[in-house]
Amino acid sequence: MIRYLGSTKNLAGCVGGLIGLALYLTGVVGGLWPLVVAGLYAVFALLAPPERVRLVSVDAVAEAGQLRADLDSLVSKVTARAQRMPESSVDGVRRIAEVLDDLLSRPERWAANPDVQHAVTRLARTDLPLSVETYLNLPWWFAAKRRASGEPSASDELLTQLELLENEAHRIAERFYAGDVHQQADHTRYLRERGESA
Repeated sequence: MIRYLGSTKNLAGCVGGLIGLALYLTGVVGGLWPLVVAGLYAVFALLAPPERVRLVSVDAVAEAGQLRADLDSLVSKVTARAQRMPESSVDGVRRIAEVLDDLLSRPERWAANPDVQHAVTRLARTDLPLSVETYLNLPWWFAAKRRASGEPSASDELLTQLELLENEAHRIAERFYAGDVHQQADHTRYLRERGESA
């Protein structure tokens, strides 16, 4: 009910009602003025365009800022547990976070591309934390031990996951910057052509 009070339909209906009231005050309508006011309200409210549906978060800056804060927090927690992590895994987490942080530093552009937005959000909020948390929740002696059967250890699995996630982050960045790359190539071509015609 409260949302309706500020809606386009209610505002248009109020304009119609005010027109009906103005008609009464000018003497155009007589004793039936309440019906005229209500009728004009209803007509204007029905003719008003519906509210726009927003399925995506309106405040991209706040959402991107929260994702950046989540990534910073994850990197801090991983760095604090560096002695428990396999060698080079902390650097891998940092590299992934840096790529994603760069994309999130342009929130309007990030939010304008739903595919990139979904991929970055999934990587930052689900995939990367899940890989690290799963490893850290294992006992340290189990995580570091190699299995006799030749299967990879938990440390090997984490390093593989981080490599896959870093590759995915770079693929997302390539999609994100594709327009800039094309623009740069077009500008180079333009400058060459201009130089040849001079």
